[in-house]
Amino acid sequence: ERRSTWCCLAWTLLVATMNLLVFLMNLLLMFVIFTIVLLPTIVVVYFGFQCHSQVLHSAAHYCKSFLDDNSSSALIILGFVIMSPLIVVAMAIYCSLARRLRLFLCFQPYSRAVYKGVKWCRYEEGGLCSCARGWNTQVKAWV
Repeated sequence: ERRSTWCCLAWTLLVATMNLLVFLMNLLLMFVIFTIVLLPTIVVVYFGFQCHSQVLHSAAHYCKSFLDDNSSSALIILGFVIMSPLIVVAMAIYCSLARRLRLFLCFQPYSRAVYKGVKWCRYEEGGLCSCARGWNTQVKAWV
């Protein structure tokens, strides 16, 4: 049975807020994973740009004693070269964690706001936010 107009609007705001919170939680998890995995690249590129005379040319001790323009350029190139495989590793870690925690099943459809009596997800039904009973963990996305 359909909800009234005002009730539907209130439930739509509730479902949209829940979906936004789940989205922000996924975004925060992705940001943390990518930051940790890409930290070596960030550090190497930072020091390369900081010590290069054409960019920032810092007066720090390590820039004067260890890094000249050629070694700074090498650091910048090395940082950008190792970035591609680390992005792949970070995305694999995030996707594996999201699948294991079933994070994408936490999104609620808007039919819950429009119709009365639609069953809400519960923790007891098999997972953090899973609505499906007996969810098959052997199902592959590329079937």
